[in-house]
Amino acid sequence: MDILSEQGGLVEALNAKVYGNGTQTLVLSHGYGSDQTVWHYLLPYLACYFKVVVFDLAFSANVNPDFYNPKKYSNFDSYAHDLLCLLDQLNVKKTIYLGHSMSAMIGCIAATKRPELFESLILLGGSPRYLNAKRYYGGFQKSDLETIFKEMNQDFPTWVHNFAPKAIYVNNKTAVTEYERSLGRMKPQIALSAARTVFLSDYRRVLPQVQVPCTIIQSKKDPSVPKSVAFYMKRKLGGHARVKILETEGHFPHLTAYPLLLDVLKRALPIKYSISSNAIDP
Repeated sequence: MDILSEQGGLVEALNAKVYGNGTQTLVLSHGYGSDQTVWHYLLPYLACYFKVVVFDLAFSANVNPDFYNPKKYSNFDSYAHDLLCLLDQLNVKKTIYLGHSMSAMIGCIAATKRPELFESLILLGGSPRYLNAKRYYGGFQKSDLETIFKEMNQDFPTWVHNFAPKAIYVNNKTAVTEYERSLGRMKPQIALSAARTVFLSDYRRVLPQVQVPCTIIQSKKDPSVPKSVAFYMKRKLGGHARVKILETEGHFPHLTAYPLLLDVLKRALPIKYSISSNAIDP
């Protein structure tokens, strides 16, 4: 019996949880190195208006490591398949999807396979390709990535300690500690495998196939994703797309600038009654 059968399906395997009693479903999908707890600042407010689904991606330290198959998860299609199967198991017929970082493109891929399932996509700090290419600026040279992979392989704890503040980017010790703890809990081999999958990915060809309305949210300065990528995605996406640049820095605004992000989400989500920003303290 395989690990999925033993655990009774993806709902259990990926630790899926549902919060709130709204009539509309909102799915939150985290990025590389984090897990579903990364949404803890936003979740209490969003659960007031939606039925919110959170879960862990297959590489997460919260997921049984036997579930992660490096060959299977060498591309985003398998993550998108997990997402679709999970929503089917939860009997979700229509959803708004918010994906951070790699999960932005996972959502795009899923929406090309089952467009009827997605009312809209919110792409937070997403990128279809991290490597620079001809007439495309992804933010990384191949030598940059080779250095990252080498450092991860040689001394994973030290790499985590050095990488976490670079990803958070702003001076926020709480956020750095949270991300460093989450990333550091990953098994080094799984972390390296997943990093290769993310940083070497190229899903630019998927963008024109996405017909679902998209809201692209991007920090004005992100060490992982140049601001220009947000506008590239807007031009290439097949359906209606809009860009909102957050007046903040770093790759994790949901940890470091969540009141600002929530204010943007109020306009991107079909919330009938506005959330008072005054009730949110950073």
